[in-house]
Amino acid sequence: MSTIFVMRAFIASTIGVTCAAALAVPLVVPLGTGSAVAASAPRTAATTTEASGIQSLPLEPLAPAARSADGGGEVGLPARETEPFSLLGVVWADAAEELHGEAEVRTRALDGEWSGWQPLETHTDHAPDRNTAEAAAGALRGGTAPLWVGASDAVEVRVWPEDGTAPVTGLPEGLSLELIDPDTGVDAAVAVDAAGTSVATADRGATPATGVSGVSGDGAQSAPAAYPGPRPPITTRAGWGADESLRESAFAYTDMVKTVFVHHTAGGNNYSCAEAPAIIRGIYRYHVQSQGWRDVGYNFFVDKCGTIYEGRAGGVDRAVQGAHTAGFNHNSMGVALLGSHGSSAPTKEALNAVSQLSAWKLGLSGINPKSSRNRTSMGGGLYAKGVTVKMANISGHRDGFATECPGEQLYAQLPAIRSTAAGFQGR
Repeated sequence: MSTIFVMRAFIASTIGVTCAAALAVPLVVPLGTGSAVAASAPRTAATTTEASGIQSLPLEPLAPAARSADGGGEVGLPARETEPFSLLGVVWADAAEELHGEAEVRTRALDGEWSGWQPLETHTDHAPDRNTAEAAAGALRGGTAPLWVGASDAVEVRVWPEDGTAPVTGLPEGLSLELIDPDTGVDAAVAVDAAGTSVATADRGATPATGVSGVSGDGAQSAPAAYPGPRPPITTRAGWGADESLRESAFAYTDMVKTVFVHHTAGGNNYSCAEAPAIIRGIYRYHVQSQGWRDVGYNFFVDKCGTIYEGRAGGVDRAVQGAHTAGFNHNSMGVALLGSHGSSAPTKEALNAVSQLSAWKLGLSGINPKSSRNRTSMGGGLYAKGVTVKMANISGHRDGFATECPGEQLYAQLPAIRSTAAGFQGR
């Protein structure tokens, strides 16, 4: 295997470029009232750009609150009106730093109804591997998991350290709230028909690139074994409305898909399947524009209706390197179920789709979904660089990183997913 280096081609819409405009109207509301926002509050500027569909609001120290006896260390934003958004997350300057604390938000829907407080997952367990060109360029930012909240026009956020008493400096520097409108620049007519989705591979013929030492070739996979799984219907990036000008033009490939890592997006289950393309567009913008990744981190998404969506670009039938399981992004595939599955069970349709997709992708490399193999960590996850561990060929995110992902209810279904996938391969 040879080493191929990537020349990163940053675009103006990524996080490295700042364009300021006074679009947010911060309007204070007493905590817990849920009342309409007063119309007389002063205006302050937010870093935002019409083209990017992102409003970036720096967090600020808050007045002492009931997080501890002295309320120390809490930062956030009082309730304020904003331009419309549907997905949000909190980011910070250093991608290698953890947010050792808690974060929660509440939002106001377009009909004026305020939500309750919703927690954000604060651990940076989805990220490019540290030794890759994607990470080495120095443009990455840490971030919480993105949260889908639906069409909203006001927000309140608070973040505090783990013990509630540490000074503000105990939190990462450069904390900001990212509000994302996934429909910016997207034709309103974009719609996905799950029954007639295309399985065409997008972007063939573009320049391949790799970011992992020991990676070679263009990621092409064939089915050398006697047990290839059937190729499922896949909605391509064009199908969910990806703006291809946002990502890097080059692709990163590994040798083959040896392991499937199953995730959940932790963005909540209160979405309709018709909203799934918008959710994916929002996650895409958050990963690329807010966190500085080369593309969306997951290789595939699955919604609760069982529709499969192409994630990171480079070809659905190729071994595209993602940014989904730090330490084990090489020679693997990350598939994320849209939703949260800590206490909510995934649908049968979603489980069947993950099983069929896993059977097909592993079958292209001649791999049995019910088997295990030794994997060596690239570092940055649950295992130090160079540590070899035996992993199931279909594993959960928590098998490679200290995280609750993919949630207890989904993780418990992995044995069934492996058996069903093996059945799709005719084993």
